[in-house]
Amino acid sequence: MTKRRSPASYDESDVRVRPGRGSRPRSKMRPAHRNATPGMVTAVDRGRYTCVVGDDERIVVAITARELGRKAVVVGDRVDLVGDVSGQEGSLARIVRVHPRTSVLRRTADDDDPVERVIVANASHLMIVTSIADPEPRPRLIDRCLVAAYDAGMTPLLCLTKSDLGDPAELRRRYAPLDVPTVATSLDDDARAELQGTLRDRTTVLVGHSGVGKSTLVNSLVPGSDRAIGEVNVVTGRGRHTSSSAVALQLPQGGWVIDTPGIRSFGLAHVDPGAFIEAFPDLAAETERCPRGCTHSSAESECALDDAVAERRLDGERVESYRRLLASRERQSGD
Repeated sequence: MTKRRSPASYDESDVRVRPGRGSRPRSKMRPAHRNATPGMVTAVDRGRYTCVVGDDERIVVAITARELGRKAVVVGDRVDLVGDVSGQEGSLARIVRVHPRTSVLRRTADDDDPVERVIVANASHLMIVTSIADPEPRPRLIDRCLVAAYDAGMTPLLCLTKSDLGDPAELRRRYAPLDVPTVATSLDDDARAELQGTLRDRTTVLVGHSGVGKSTLVNSLVPGSDRAIGEVNVVTGRGRHTSSSAVALQLPQGGWVIDTPGIRSFGLAHVDPGAFIEAFPDLAAETERCPRGCTHSSAESECALDDAVAERRLDGERVESYRRLLASRERQSGD
């Protein structure tokens, strides 16, 4: 019978280190990758990242370095790559660095969800696509997308599709006080010269609920993109999801459009209502006269915005539009 020794009786000669993995402590030093190749992420699919690289704009497929973590890279990110960046079939590079983002468009599943989901990065404009009819427009969803755009520091643009099926005047009037540029398109409008000029040399994200004609619009703006087109359910009035993930497409006239999957809600749990006024400098200047704790909502009896409207320093419709957007932060958009 072998006699067991107490832990105190062990010495260094008793310790056996298994060779190979784990035999040496991992170094915290990481390679500098000074010769890494810059690129832009245009699509993400099951752990594979499609990037545009080099002056020849070759397409490179990559994975991410372990130290970046999961979900650290999204469409629109500017990244550095190492490894095989030739773009040849079967080649695979590695993303080792993500450049600082100029903007981040985020959403949550609902207003009670603490988990933020980054949709795209580094876009300057957010184009909210809605149809005049088939399906009917959903102004509350438009309002919530506007809140997300202002929170991200992006310039919003409202695109009204299927204008041949109805009059876009009411939606134009609704958003005129917010100075949101609006363009109406139809299936017969092949040139779309006004919209193409607006998108030139910019990176624009397209958002909208299913069935509004977003994929049709993208196919018109980027010939050959072949985005799948769905139909609207005649019973529910809702469209079918035809895009499963975001993808960036280069415009012939310069710039990028990023098509995103159709949405049915846009959670704003990440937006601080108190900071939202900063997106409206003319209104923010007047709120300096508000009492402490004023939320600038329509329920406030001493809000300085009301005084400014009464004294004609502010447009009453613009103030009401701002308050409508502020209220949308507290509402669900499932209607």
